[in-house]
Amino acid sequence: MDRLVGLDAWRDYAQRQRAAGRTVGLVPTMGALHAGHRALFQAARDAGDVVLATLFVNPRQFGDAADLAAYPRSPEADRALAEGLVDCLVEPTLQSMWPDYPESTPTTVSVRGVGDGLESVGRPGHFDGVASVVTKLFVVTGPCRAYFGEKDFQQLAVVRALVRDLGFDVEVVGCPIVRDPDGLAVSSRNVLLTTAGREVALGLSRALAAVTSPAPASAHRAALRAVLEEAGVDVAYAQVVDPVTLVACDDDEEGPARALVAGLVDGVRLIDNAPVTLTKGD
Repeated sequence: MDRLVGLDAWRDYAQRQRAAGRTVGLVPTMGALHAGHRALFQAARDAGDVVLATLFVNPRQFGDAADLAAYPRSPEADRALAEGLVDCLVEPTLQSMWPDYPESTPTTVSVRGVGDGLESVGRPGHFDGVASVVTKLFVVTGPCRAYFGEKDFQQLAVVRALVRDLGFDVEVVGCPIVRDPDGLAVSSRNVLLTTAGREVALGLSRALAAVTSPAPASAHRAALRAVLEEAGVDVAYAQVVDPVTLVACDDDEEGPARALVAGLVDGVRLIDNAPVTLTKGD
């Protein structure tokens, strides 16, 4: 596995792969790698891509300095997990990504519409940070396939809108949520949960399991919130939205939608989602 730090070396590596007729599969990560990242690496490899993963904790998507400080970091374990699955691991420095940060505000990319509401309510500026860093990843990497997990469903929608609106030569690939045997969606933040907190956190997946049968949007929302509150989750939202626009669904809509839940457990923000089917209300 090649390991790179500088942006020029990263750009040159991707260009050389394409010049040799290979497709670059980009997997952006913030480290603290787990089974979900392994699935993204494997998806890129199965597609025949040269797998290029980035490992960069982007401070601009953290509105809370304490949240950034608490974010788990395990570089040696990350490199071990990537070995054999990743062809090139890029670990850019903060200075190379944002040369004047935090003394001055770097260029910011904002995605409106799908970037509003939901996660952005509790985390103001989060998706500006995501869109800005992903833009830089795409600019440096160049034409590629980019792999993102569906657990961060709103983030995936933001990236897709970004690619569409700015015309990047990037194919965005969404990959299914990976879950632990108990049903909890794997996340870098799960290691911050206490044993008791993890039991509470299972309320997110139980809530989604409670809305598998077709029902009106308001019934789905009520069922989601009821399970979350019973489990002891400090609910941030329990929403049912259009799977493309992320606009909240009404009871006069029917067909496919997406249930999105988020909340705090042990002070840790957790999210999850699943497809649901809507029927019209009475």
